[in-house]
Amino acid sequence: MAEHPLDSVGVKDHEKQTEMGLFGNVSSLKDKPNFFHLLPHQHQTQPLSDLQANKDAAAVNRQSSSSAADLNGPSPMRKMISVASIAAGIQFGWALQLSLLTPYVQLLGVPHKWSSFIWLCGPVSGLLVQPSVGYFSDRCKSRFGRRRPFIATGALLVAVAVVLIGYAADFGHSMGDKVDEPVKMRAVVIFALGFWILDVANNTLQGPCRAFLGDLAAGDANKTRTANAFFSFFMGVGNVLGYAAGSYTNLYKIFPFTMTKACDIYCANLKSCFFLSITLLLVVTIIALWYVEDKQWSPKADSDNEKTPFFGEIFGAFKVMKRPMWMLLIVTALNWIAWFPFLLYDTDWMGREVYGGDSKGDDKMKKLYNQGIHVGALGLMLNSIVLGVMSLGIEGISKKMGGAKRLWGAVNIILAVCLAMTVLVTKKAEEHRRIAGPMALPTDGIRAGALTLFALLGIPFAITFSIPFVLASIITSSSGAGQGLSLGVLNMAIVIPQMVVSFGVGPIDALFGGGNLPGFVVGAITAAISSVVAFSVLP
Repeated sequence: MAEHPLDSVGVKDHEKQTEMGLFGNVSSLKDKPNFFHLLPHQHQTQPLSDLQANKDAAAVNRQSSSSAADLNGPSPMRKMISVASIAAGIQFGWALQLSLLTPYVQLLGVPHKWSSFIWLCGPVSGLLVQPSVGYFSDRCKSRFGRRRPFIATGALLVAVAVVLIGYAADFGHSMGDKVDEPVKMRAVVIFALGFWILDVANNTLQGPCRAFLGDLAAGDANKTRTANAFFSFFMGVGNVLGYAAGSYTNLYKIFPFTMTKACDIYCANLKSCFFLSITLLLVVTIIALWYVEDKQWSPKADSDNEKTPFFGEIFGAFKVMKRPMWMLLIVTALNWIAWFPFLLYDTDWMGREVYGGDSKGDDKMKKLYNQGIHVGALGLMLNSIVLGVMSLGIEGISKKMGGAKRLWGAVNIILAVCLAMTVLVTKKAEEHRRIAGPMALPTDGIRAGALTLFALLGIPFAITFSIPFVLASIITSSSGAGQGLSLGVLNMAIVIPQMVVSFGVGPIDALFGGGNLPGFVVGAITAAISSVVAFSVLP
């Protein structure tokens, strides 16, 4: 069956992989013009040796894990689609996080240079929660199945987190925060607690959902690919819905009770967005868990119950990892150092630098800032649309360009140029305000330029979410190592740079006088370095 990216492997398999040299022996990759040619396709004829190898691998998987494939054949596609639809609810909330929560933190009074520290919960939970949940869901013996208890728990935690985040200002006010206080400390504490719970909940949901799809596919390669394609499709749907909701400034009128003495229009809009998000998530989750059966799991009588802890396997892998995987980790880490400052502050950049607003200014400045935030959310929606379209064309583009490393290197140049162009857009906006007045809205040309950057960044974003994982799978297959182990190592190359950026980008911005441009410039330089490294060292 298809293995979840964060699943672990047994001690015996790990010992065999160590003897072979984990992630080693991949020199044959250099002779292949396109890494997608190595992937299974529905209408592609494979050599007999490859078919036999696939059969042998499937046999090993059946012996080493008690999966749903041992109990039944592949489930109907309609059930897989039902489970995949949960991704829309997850991604709706994630899109709201990216577009609205950093500005909301600053409205509560957290200084701009410190707001990035709250975002540490994403990398930390990605590093700890998702691998752990994947590991324990594989071994869950609940009568409700292996995956459904974790999915249900994650959905309930999201509901709790949304209440804490949306009502942080109200709860803080009832505990003693003054409306006119610059820093509403009690509200900030409640918000930070809810934010961390939300990220833990999202990671609790994602791992078991992907693993559930693998269980339902029961080792059928075609259904595995199709199920994951639907999961990606629903992620795009959730992104578009989230960014569209975030860009609509009058959503609070649907829920008029959200506007209170402690919660202004922007805060009320955020509450309303989260109400829609949790409603969608709970609906699709309840339908999927009610409609799709999750078989109860019990270990085989002759199976080895002594398992190496997941993190023990990850850290052990670094000791024997070969050069191709190291190069992939380096390029991935550089790529995420480039991305994360923009992901943290993209909408704040629109409100602060492009529109000239201030979350701590008077009512007029706050209004300008909020307008910029909502236009930024529109830009993120355009980004998601481009990302979805680009995802469908990656294979064909890669063939024309001659392979993965050329495509990845090329789109990193696009990333570097777009991040650098934020400086030009900012300077044009500042120049316009000097001429037309500090309260002047940006011209149509400036606004179109900023939105164009958001849209173009969807191209490298699509590659960032695909090529690293495919390359890791290919390198792993060439060495005989486990997929879960290699993708767990790759995940560390994503979340550790995010933690570094979360600690560093705020102080760097403050060092250069505040604002978002210093972090974006660092990202542009790192993206350019990542492009050079991708062209020169990737297999």
